[in-house]
Amino acid sequence: MSRTTYTRYVALGDSLTEGLCDSAPGAPDAFLGWADRLAGILDGDARLAGDSVEFANLAVRGRRISDVVEAQIPHALQLRPDLVSVMIGGNDLMSPSADPDALAARLETGIRTLRDSGATVLLANIFDPQFAFFLKPFRGRAAVFNANIWSIARDQRAVVLDVWGVREFRDPAMWASDRVHLSTRGHRLLAAHAAHALGVPYAEVSGPEAAAVPEPPAPPDELPLRTWLRVYAIPWVARRLRHVSTGDGRGPKLPVPQRVGLSGHSIPGTVGGPH
Repeated sequence: MSRTTYTRYVALGDSLTEGLCDSAPGAPDAFLGWADRLAGILDGDARLAGDSVEFANLAVRGRRISDVVEAQIPHALQLRPDLVSVMIGGNDLMSPSADPDALAARLETGIRTLRDSGATVLLANIFDPQFAFFLKPFRGRAAVFNANIWSIARDQRAVVLDVWGVREFRDPAMWASDRVHLSTRGHRLLAAHAAHALGVPYAEVSGPEAAAVPEPPAPPDELPLRTWLRVYAIPWVARRLRHVSTGDGRGPKLPVPQRVGLSGHSIPGTVGGPH
């Protein structure tokens, strides 16, 4: 049994935490994601102490730091969680005028509010973008932002989910064909690292989906560049130019805490493309 047993977990962020590209077995129109998988791990840990976990996922694709601070964190506080995960910043850093120091300062105000409520905060940094040629130009600002994340965690006594330093995420198989979102394998790995950061023994609880192993997505290097440009890159650029997002008009997939099912992955989701 872990030293700390959590009973109400709320996940905040964008499409990575919403779980895009991690299809739920037997439910083609639903996503799981690392946060949903972490909720299952936490629930298994809580059951060792005779308790259980309630889980809410407030993440929405395309969201930015301002959305988390102004909307998701106030919503989370109303739910009175004892654990909140925050993974955000990728969409902000891809803006031409992005200031990583200013963005981090804005995020810190929200983290401080969460910590003042007494909740444990699991604060994720940004993936190292060197794995994708089209993201390499943002590597410097991502590194500056991550340096700030460590300072925020120190000052606000948050737990860091360090994804920058995980070498396994350099494997193309960890990423979906859009080269932006994690594959199912990537989400599983991230959930394991999150559990480790929290000091919770990692053991994904088996359930109905264990009998059906989903077909692994094609590694990014198997998708022809021309196809990737047409299906993913060009539509994404067009949305950025129009200042629109696939998350516009969407609400969170799980706004009210629910008991985690025996499988830990019974959370409903919605289908959608890259943010």
